[in-house]
Amino acid sequence: MRSVEEHQRRVAELIRPPKSLPLRLDLALGRVLAEDVVAPIPLPTFDNSAMDGYAVRARDFAEASEERPVFLPVAADIPAGSVASVPLAPQSVHRIMTGACLPQGADAILPFESTDRGDEFVRAHAPTSPGAHIRRTGEDLELGGVALRAGVRLRAPQIGLLAALGFARAPVFTPVQVLVLSTGSELTAPGQPLAPGRIYESNAPMLAAAVEEIGGIAHQLRFVPDDVAELRARIDQALAELGEMDLVLTSGGVSAGEYEVVKQAFSGGEAEFGNVEFGKVEFVSVAMQPGKPQGCGFYRSGDGQSVPIVALPGNPVSAQVSFEVFLREPLAAAMGRPPQPRLRVPLAEPVLRSPSGKRQFLRAVLAEDRASVSPFGPPGSHFLRSMALSNCLVDIPADVVSLPEGAEVDVWDLS
Repeated sequence: MRSVEEHQRRVAELIRPPKSLPLRLDLALGRVLAEDVVAPIPLPTFDNSAMDGYAVRARDFAEASEERPVFLPVAADIPAGSVASVPLAPQSVHRIMTGACLPQGADAILPFESTDRGDEFVRAHAPTSPGAHIRRTGEDLELGGVALRAGVRLRAPQIGLLAALGFARAPVFTPVQVLVLSTGSELTAPGQPLAPGRIYESNAPMLAAAVEEIGGIAHQLRFVPDDVAELRARIDQALAELGEMDLVLTSGGVSAGEYEVVKQAFSGGEAEFGNVEFGKVEFVSVAMQPGKPQGCGFYRSGDGQSVPIVALPGNPVSAQVSFEVFLREPLAAAMGRPPQPRLRVPLAEPVLRSPSGKRQFLRAVLAEDRASVSPFGPPGSHFLRSMALSNCLVDIPADVVSLPEGAEVDVWDLS
């Protein structure tokens, strides 16, 4: 059987390197910056008031108090957005609003709270000091300074900073485009009554959500029956309509049974494998539990497109664990995102049995303080509820068959 590490390498080779484009800010939320952003202007762009009040010379109010207030004329009004074109004369003040331009000659702001808020003459009952309540040019970010580094994920504050610098677009890594489908004539759409022997489809919505969870764009191709010709035709039609895809992701039809439609559809000469060498999509057994049957390679569509394809097993837990083990990290890397967190945590209870020669990925619950981890649910690959209630995977090496309570294990944090 192929090792997990070898299959991880094979799958990673299929995923394109990161690509970037300038994207409108209103579409860039959650994307990752592809290059450093340099400030084209300083922030603030000019000296301005940090409070509503009066622009003053601090020495004119050095002795102001409740007992000995200072009275001075208000020579001008400076609302936000206007230019302070009139210099401040000695023994006068300019009424000024928050964010408004500081007039020449002023060295402090006297807040309204220290005055009677007069509009012709102001009575000040408290002193101020040079520099008080003034936002200086470039004190947040100097002209030419690095505003954001490449690799930063754009959240609301980063979008705000880019907008404040005057950027309408941001250079971000493009999302991967993934065509997601699950095969099986037994699949039924949610909301429809279940006929005997049929099941509701869960893999395609689950895998599409996993793709989008890391920032990709998933296009679901649903309810593909176990028919080779129709499977190929449906994929070819989707590729023709959607345009270039970075990956076709299937689940089901890759085991050793008689009706393994994915194997039958993609093992022919029309498929390609490898970045240079042409061949067929590989279907292999990987030394892991769950997720033993796997496939990967390139599919050549009817119109000549050559598209990477990864074929996952059909049991829902096997499909989701396989996504975590083989696809989450390379897809995230293609969008500039960091690797999945790994922890080293002691077991809260023993693992009594792990299959010899297979690397096991146990569903588990990581304690809130991350001080311990507890395996959760039965090992069967159809127990989807235990996957839904887990927040991590415990990674047990292939040469380990049991572990005592307290043993430290590698944990893949999925939270």
